[in-house]
Formats: sequence, C-alpha cells, structure tokens
Amino acid sequence: MIDLKRVRENPEAVRESQRARGEDPSLVDELLAADEARRAAIQKADELRSEQKAFGKKIGQAAPEDRPALLEGSNELKARVKEAQAAKAEAQEKLEKLQYSIANIIEGAPAGGEEDFVVLEHVGEVPEFDFEVKDHLDLAEPLGIIDMKRGTKVGGARFYYLAGDGAWLQLGMLMLAAQKAREAGFTLMVPPVLVRPDVMQGTGFLDAHDEEIYYLERDDMYLVGTSEVALAGLHQDEIIDLSDGPLLYAGWSSCFRREAGSYGKDTKGILRVHQFDKLEMFAYCKPEDAEEIHQKLLGLERDMLAAVEVPYRIIDVAAGDLGSSAARKFDTEAWVPSQGTYRELTSTSNCTTFQARRLHTRYRDADGKTQTAATLNGTLATTRWLVAILENNQQADGSVRVPEALRPWLGKEVLTP
Repeated sequence: MIDLKRVRENPEAVRESQRARGEDPSLVDELLAADEARRAAIQKADELRSEQKAFGKKIGQAAPEDRPALLEGSNELKARVKEAQAAKAEAQEKLEKLQYSIANIIEGAPAGGEEDFVVLEHVGEVPEFDFEVKDHLDLAEPLGIIDMKRGTKVGGARFYYLAGDGAWLQLGMLMLAAQKAREAGFTLMVPPVLVRPDVMQGTGFLDAHDEEIYYLERDDMYLVGTSEVALAGLHQDEIIDLSDGPLLYAGWSSCFRREAGSYGKDTKGILRVHQFDKLEMFAYCKPEDAEEIHQKLLGLERDMLAAVEVPYRIIDVAAGDLGSSAARKFDTEAWVPSQGTYRELTSTSNCTTFQARRLHTRYRDADGKTQTAATLNGTLATTRWLVAILENNQQADGSVRVPEALRPWLGKEVLTP
C-alpha cells in the first residue's frame, strides 16, 4: 500500500510512476478525491457526535415537561449520526480500495515493459562447446537424476522427481546458500507454506498474480509461491526493534505456482514447474537503509552464482515488469547453452514500505515514534538453478562436472551416465 502522505505531497511523482508501469495515472486523482471525501466524512461525523453529546447533556439538565420534545430531537440527531458514521465507513472503504489498486512508487527503475530492461553487467565467460549441446533434461535422464515421466504420472504436467545425485545436487546448493546466508547475518527459517488471505494480500501477490497462486477453498488458505510471503507475515501487527540494524531472515521452503497462462512455454524439464524448493532472503529495515540492503542482497546473489560456476548477467527490471509491491528489482539471469540465451535465476526487490504498511509492521525511530518499516527480498538458490548448473558444466560424453563448492555434498567431481 502506497504512503497516502507521499501521494498528497507529490501526486505527480505517483502519476509518473503509474505511467512508467503502463498503468492508469488517473487513479492518483481518484485517490486524492477519495481522501478529501473521507476527511470531510470524518469531520461531519465528528461534528454530529459532538452535537449529540452536547444535546445529551441538555436533555439531562432539562425540566421534565421539556424532555419529550427534546428526546424527539435526540432521535432525529441519532439517525443523522448513524448516517454520518455509515458515510464515513463507506468513504474509508473506497479510499482503501483505491490505495490497494495503485502499485508501489518506482525508485530508479527504467520505464517500459518486459523487454525494456537495462543490462547492468555481464559476469563470467559464456562456455564454448566443440560438441552438440544437450539441454538439461537430455543430460539429466541418462544420469538418473530427474524423472519427469514418473513425476507427470503421479502429479500431472510440470511435476518431477529429483533422484539420487539430483536430490543431492539441490540439497547441496540449498545448504551452501543457507551457510552463506548465516555467515552474512541471516537467521535461517523454515516457514509455513500455507498462509491466510490477509498475509497473501499484504505482500501484494493477490493484486495481479492471483491466477498463479494455489488456493485451498475448503480451508481459505493459500500455498506460497515464495517464502517471502510467510516471512513478510512474520512480524504482522508488530512493532519491531531495528535499533541494532535490520532484521534478516533466510526462508527455506517448498514453493508452489500454478503457472497459469504459461502453457506452451518451457514445458520441457524443470524451468517452469508447479513445485520447487527455494532459499529466500528477507529483510526488515528502516526506509533510509533500504537501498543499501538491496545492494547487499544482490551481492549475496553474486557470491552464490559465482560458487555454482555459471555465467550470468544482471538486469535492472523495467517498471512495467515489476510486481505491484516492488519499487525496484534486479534480476540475475544465467546463460542457458541449449537455448542460447539468458534466463532468470534470481531476483531481488526493494518493496520500500509497501508491504509493511499493509501488514502493519512498524518500528520506533530515534524519537520513539512509530514508523512503517521497509521490506526487501531476494532469492539465494532455487530448483531452477539446476538447469544452468547442468548445462554449463556438461561434457562431450554426457557427463556433468560438479562445481567445486557442491562436491562435499555429492562426494564426487563428475556425474557420469
């Protein structure tokens, strides 16, 4: 939820943010009008309540013979107060609906849509092969580490089994990420994968991505697509202590996505699947520290990608491709040899105060006043990484070299068919 005070003070900046996202700038004017209407409704309700209170005193002091007429006037005033309270509630509801309809105000993101990202940096050398390149599934099946056929038999399309060294490869990658997160001051968490609607709504995922989310109607609960959701809800309705610096968490969980609308895209292998594991970083901090924390999360992603030995690029995601809660997002995209292009492996987003305002997560400033916290998130490892690891480390005989940092968990240097 955007800061209403900020909208009042600089509405044009919010309109420009809407334009950059490709969204309707007139919503800003509707919001301001709704804000005026709400304030007028509050004033009128307060005035009538004061009048009612004064009238009540007048009745109490009146002579017995005068009270019937006064009571009749009191009933009329009571009805007017009730109407004013209803108008106040209606105005508040309309205001909140408009607040929820406007995405976070971008901070430095380039304007445009999905194709308008800006490449910030290329890291690592794209490998050159003197043999015919195989995709990750053609490598994995002879190795016996990914079984799509039986995954589909049991769970349907886009489900799979990780077996043997495939399971160890993922576990090793996630353990390495967990160790790096702990060394960087993050508290490791295994959070719930089912959350209540108010938590899912609070993170912004129901704004434009509700079709991607699994909903359990019988229980009125949602399966998370990222542990960001549960970690954002961790301090819902709390005043947290940021006096010693940000609160840093790393959530390890299974994640679930319906992949609605993506049929025909990346149906082979594990690029787009319904269930995967992920280690997600999450930070609560003071708003003025958010940009610095954002760079810290990106730096940890860099470190992790270097450890698994894949070439990648960093992009500044365009405003129109941001989720509603993100003010800015950097993606790291690994080179996928079989496709001859870069594909997203991680992202890190600065959500400023957008999520915490919805979830009522605050902190006390130096003067003891409560302020809304900022939140940030970033992926440190996920199942999709196996695609880049396998393809970039393949050898002519179909074997795959294991990145050195992952060898302790697999107990071998090469995966052999």
